[in-house]
Amino acid sequence: MADKKPEWVPEEDNDAFATTVMKGAVQPPPPSRQLRRRTLSIEEMERGVRENNRTVLGQAITLVESNAWKHQEKAQELIQRLLPHTGTSIRIGITGVPGAGKSTFIEAFGTMLCEMGHRVAVLAVDPSSTLTGGSILGDKTRMEQLIQQPNAFVRPSPSGGALGGVNRRTRETMLLCEAAGYDVILVETVGVGQSEGMVRDMVDFFLLLSLTGAGDELQGMKRGILELADAILINKADGENKLRALQTVSLYGQMSHLFQPATDGWDVYVGICSALYKEGLREFWNIIRQFSELTRASGAFGKRRNAQKRDWLYASIREQLELRFFSNPLMKEQLPLVEQNVAAGHQTVTSAVMRLMKQYEAGKVQDS
Repeated sequence: MADKKPEWVPEEDNDAFATTVMKGAVQPPPPSRQLRRRTLSIEEMERGVRENNRTVLGQAITLVESNAWKHQEKAQELIQRLLPHTGTSIRIGITGVPGAGKSTFIEAFGTMLCEMGHRVAVLAVDPSSTLTGGSILGDKTRMEQLIQQPNAFVRPSPSGGALGGVNRRTRETMLLCEAAGYDVILVETVGVGQSEGMVRDMVDFFLLLSLTGAGDELQGMKRGILELADAILINKADGENKLRALQTVSLYGQMSHLFQPATDGWDVYVGICSALYKEGLREFWNIIRQFSELTRASGAFGKRRNAQKRDWLYASIREQLELRFFSNPLMKEQLPLVEQNVAAGHQTVTSAVMRLMKQYEAGKVQDS
């Protein structure tokens, strides 16, 4: 008697059954037939950003982040078109000591502002993983309340390890967000030293988020970071921790008088908050409003923005010169040889650089 087939084996099976797709299984279309995202024209992208189409805004930011020359040219044309609609937001930089609860604070603060009728964009200055080149700010995906707000836009942007790249991309992303109608822009730095100063140079107001027990923290905290701050907030000031938080405020208040104020005519504000329980957030927003009104009236607000544009201009020149130097075919050929000569002690670093620059400049003259 022949063995009875299992119920899951079809009667018409054959030797190829094990490698045959069962009837009813839907095979995916070949890659060439799958839907592809259509490339938008400059006009379509401009209209989409102005209408606050978040999908189009995301595509525009991706265009800005690209290092390809053809993409950069298109990105600059787009930004030039949108420029008349920018500059209307308050730009707030946020940094903090490890464990200060920056992400919780940003989500609570941003959500509160959205509920008040503001439109909030959150951008992250992310130095990226040096191994993978990808974003290391995975906690942005956990801002569940904020990303559900129709008036919020959250965008972590990897820099590929280049702070200069972050400088350009974050500034241009802010312009795109302003053109889309966002009136509050929060720029977070992950606190890797150099990035704090860079963010200070692109925002109007800079917040340092800290914790209780600041006595130990102040010993190890760079003086330069304290000198950048327009406000210092002691987070997690709730329950039994509130009294210690108030003591920390007193300590920070004493320390702040030792530094030159980051903004002319503005004394550093030191206060407490609890992002978890959403306490002290509205008071902090009132402080920012006071800062904006005071500095706009005194002219310090516009003076800072003009200085930032000037610094951005020269930073961009340096970035372009470096990019063109290292992408030059002659320099690519000469650099390994120069490295060997310097390493072997046959040539000093300064003389090697001078020789390379002469070769580069001579090559540019010939090209012209």
